[in-house]
Amino acid sequence: MENLYLILVIVLFALAISDLVVGVSNDAVNFLNSAIGARVASFRTIMIVAALGVLVGATFSSGMMEVARKGIFHPDAFFFSEIIIIFLAVMITDVILLDLFNTFGFPTSTTVSIVFELLGSAVAVAIFKVAANAEQTIADLGLYINSDKALAIISGILLSVVIAFMVGALIQYLSRLVFSFNYKKPLKYFGSVFGGLAIASITYFIVIKGAKGSSLISEDKVSWIMANTWMLMVASLLGWTILLQLLHSLFRVEILKIVVLVGTFALAMAFAGNDLVNFIGVPLAGYESYKAYLASGAGDPDSLLMAMLKEPIKTNPWFLLAAGLVMVATLWTSRKARSVVETTIDLSRQDEGMERFQSSPASRFLVRAALSLSASIQTLFPARTRRFIDRQFHRPEEIMVYEHRNRMSFDMIRASVNLVVASILIAFGTSLKLPLSTTYVTFMVAMGTSLADRAWGRESAVYRITGVISVIGGWFLTAIIAFTASFLVATLIYWGGTLAIALLIFAAVFIVLRTHIIHRRRAQEAEEDRLNYEYFELKGLNDLIDNTVEKVTAILSQNARMVHRTIHALANEDLRELREVRKEVHSLNRRSKKMKDNVNKTIIQFKDDFLEAGPFYVQVVDYLREIAHCATYIAEPAYKHIDNNHKGLTKAQEDELDMVGRLVFQITDAMNLAMQEKRFDQLEDIILQQTHILAEIAALRKKQVKRIKDEKASSKSSLLYLDLLAEVKNLLLYSLNLMKSMRDLVNCARD
Repeated sequence: MENLYLILVIVLFALAISDLVVGVSNDAVNFLNSAIGARVASFRTIMIVAALGVLVGATFSSGMMEVARKGIFHPDAFFFSEIIIIFLAVMITDVILLDLFNTFGFPTSTTVSIVFELLGSAVAVAIFKVAANAEQTIADLGLYINSDKALAIISGILLSVVIAFMVGALIQYLSRLVFSFNYKKPLKYFGSVFGGLAIASITYFIVIKGAKGSSLISEDKVSWIMANTWMLMVASLLGWTILLQLLHSLFRVEILKIVVLVGTFALAMAFAGNDLVNFIGVPLAGYESYKAYLASGAGDPDSLLMAMLKEPIKTNPWFLLAAGLVMVATLWTSRKARSVVETTIDLSRQDEGMERFQSSPASRFLVRAALSLSASIQTLFPARTRRFIDRQFHRPEEIMVYEHRNRMSFDMIRASVNLVVASILIAFGTSLKLPLSTTYVTFMVAMGTSLADRAWGRESAVYRITGVISVIGGWFLTAIIAFTASFLVATLIYWGGTLAIALLIFAAVFIVLRTHIIHRRRAQEAEEDRLNYEYFELKGLNDLIDNTVEKVTAILSQNARMVHRTIHALANEDLRELREVRKEVHSLNRRSKKMKDNVNKTIIQFKDDFLEAGPFYVQVVDYLREIAHCATYIAEPAYKHIDNNHKGLTKAQEDELDMVGRLVFQITDAMNLAMQEKRFDQLEDIILQQTHILAEIAALRKKQVKRIKDEKASSKSSLLYLDLLAEVKNLLLYSLNLMKSMRDLVNCARD
């Protein structure tokens, strides 16, 4: 029996390593998004600063480990065997749940996950204990669950969401009033003071308040720090202010870059100090339980109550340091971390473009209400005050171009506020031994600052609000899923014993490996789309033409192949092939939409000497979007026809469509060759080809109408056949118009 529990404790630590990997992948967004979004330094530099913060913060998390031992349930009410079931259920559930969220780039809360998983598994085991005791009823669950502490933790998490949003919005609004978007000049006078206040505030909450939770600082030093807090704060404020001013005056160092990098370090440190319990708190509690079991003589595990978990325990600093090293390694290697970062940056970026979320009735209502309220509030201020505020929040065009070219989602003023406010709030919660959700706090601070910064303009507000609602909804969904899944896993382990544990661990490993493959494929597609369809730096008109020709010919070729594959799969009633074509069409649609959504960003880079090319480029993108729509209307009906088990096409219809598909291939090759060589002298020949194909399509439609009249074809297949011919016709019309627009675009470069 002793060896069995030793193996289970080892399994807990193995799961802890996996949990650290998936957890950091999820939470990296908390301390990376501001520095990455503002492009304050190279990615390598940002990662080094964050890694150092994580490593130091890990040693400050000792006091938080008590949450896993006694924060959610009363350990003295459970036997050793039951405690191990609770902890195994929590870790297995946590690994699976966080990995699934990470795979789809959705920021969730590791704190909420661990709290509700502990609650779910503890409730499951407690119900079994109540059921086995004839003297107890379900009302006696309070003897096992620490409901007061659990409620305080949950309330603190929810309250932190509101506070983080409001404080972030207020500080950002005041900061923008002082510095505006053109902040270079004000920084000469107030930059060192702003930086000094920011870093001194971080110092207070991270170092002074956080010292009590460090495993490396002795009690005497903590007492001295507490007794000399004011002296340390004044020295910190003056020291940082003077140092920043000297660096700026003598070496032209940008003060805001220092603030953002220090803030990144501080927030990474606060994250590790607050959230490390989410990953290793449960395994460490299991390890302490096993040590108590051995100390008792390794007797009956069903009779040893875990009262010792209620006592204060100083966590071994080597465990914390090892966990910190795993977190640092994950930061450098995890692609999933970058997916989660992108979601938060997309929702808080200053400029417009492709939105990750669509609008919703709730977001539209909130935007209308906000516009009405804003109009009412503005009437309360004098016209001069309103003009001053508008001037401070005006974003000059040269700044927009600079940020676009440097791929900045927002500037360093907002990045500084994000980091300072979030790190202070999290460090304050850690000093109170309150496991705040770092994800909730940093996300809501970012949303508050973006709202105050007018990033949610009328062009993007409905989409951003939908995104925020979706993420917050996902948080609540996390709590429900975490509780339910952990409850079920604990129940399975309680009933199935070691066999259930083995099967569940196998399932966890399978899911993690499977989602890794899915994420890698999605990441490759996203990177390809980003490089080819979202952004390119425009150096000249020829650069624009070459880039556009490459995209257009690739999409036209893909479209021709799609038509051919759809016709053959339809003839063979190959549902699997039609499903693959459907996925390819979705990809084509996504890429064409990204090009259209980024038209403004491309045109902003136009120089005055080739503005004449602008309308033709817009036409090319518009026709490309219409071609993608045609692809959708070809692939989708064909897939649904076979998926619904309708009667297939007749042999005559198959042959006719095959002939049309080959003609589409031929004319597409001719158009692509002309555009690639930028020679349009064969345009008349291509027009004749198009006219011939359109005449063939018209003849085929008449032939099909006759077949319908003679009742020689089923109604469903007839309608599908006619729809396919109609969409191929539209495809040819849009393709030729696209080629003409490309001709005009190329001619602009020659004139």
